[in-house]
Amino acid sequence: MKKKIISTLIFSILVLIGLIYISNYDYLLNAVSKIYFTGHTTAYIDDFKQFDNNILSPSKNPQVWPNHEKYNSITLPKALEAHHKKTQTIAFVIIKNDSIYFEKYYDGYGPESKSNSFSVAKSYVSALLGKAIMQGYIKSLDQRVKDFIPDLKGLYANEVTVGDLASMASGQKWDEAYYSPFSVTTAAYFIKDLDKLILNQPIDQKPGKKYVYKSGTTQLLGMVIAKATGKNLTTYLYESLWNPMGAEFESYWQVDSNEKGVEKAYCCIASNAKDFARLAKLFKNHGKWNGEVLLDSAFIAKSIKPRFQESPEYGYSWWLKEYKGNKVFMMRGHLGQYIITFPKENLILVRLGHSKGPKSPTKDVFTPDIYTYMDAALELNPYSK
Repeated sequence: MKKKIISTLIFSILVLIGLIYISNYDYLLNAVSKIYFTGHTTAYIDDFKQFDNNILSPSKNPQVWPNHEKYNSITLPKALEAHHKKTQTIAFVIIKNDSIYFEKYYDGYGPESKSNSFSVAKSYVSALLGKAIMQGYIKSLDQRVKDFIPDLKGLYANEVTVGDLASMASGQKWDEAYYSPFSVTTAAYFIKDLDKLILNQPIDQKPGKKYVYKSGTTQLLGMVIAKATGKNLTTYLYESLWNPMGAEFESYWQVDSNEKGVEKAYCCIASNAKDFARLAKLFKNHGKWNGEVLLDSAFIAKSIKPRFQESPEYGYSWWLKEYKGNKVFMMRGHLGQYIITFPKENLILVRLGHSKGPKSPTKDVFTPDIYTYMDAALELNPYSK
């Protein structure tokens, strides 16, 4: 009897796997093996080891961040350290006047440790759009997406522009659900052919009218940039920004498992805290790096201002917040990956970790942990008093 029950159970599992395999949800088998069987319920900061990646090599001329005159001269408040422990922070770095003022790493991670940036990558893709416009591959933010992706579907496919993609105003059909195994966002993380998936998400609402955050929209923007430049995103990022900004350590950009290896443009650059901070420094310094113009200052100014008055929290793939007299712009990623910039204070804070803690009890788009880090940056600022 016991043998019969076990045989029936095994048979049922095999049938279920077979049904999943021939269904539209066959990517779930990938999800189960790479995420759920590892004890996680969602993507996690070390999961890049489970996927295919393109290599982002260190710069040919790596530039070490200088140490501030008061480097690591402070002790973090007990309440902040308790917060780090609770949310499993792995890196906490404060950069003042383009010098490392404070850095601390936790749980066995260090300055060279790689971790998944998740949606921090969206800001990089938008920066690549600015570079492509600057180099003439793309005419302007107003150029139509269809000029590059003629197979784009939907009632409004002829109207959507590259600027609509960068500002999350695409009108694209998309379900931005991270924890549902059946959402298109989950499918994008595990599916074999990302380009095919995105072309099956039509532009079914009028674009350019309002901000609605959709990861698929950045993925579509990545397709546009790759088509316009004739280069994959990893190569274009390395040539145009990563190498000239002097990145110190090898990093990765996660790709789908297609033969072509398309980058997950909406997420998943695996790097370290201080190399992530370089893009924030470039935007803080209006596109100049050591005197060289890497990005047009007008594009940067537009990027870090809201496009829509009713959505002041978002510009062109950068999160925005007016806080305690500061116009803050930031890169944000799943589970609390943050690169937060205070231009007026010439201050950058990087926090990477396993969790962002509890959700906001209100409808605030910024979770409570972000305020914790912004307060910490301002309070620990060496010239704030």
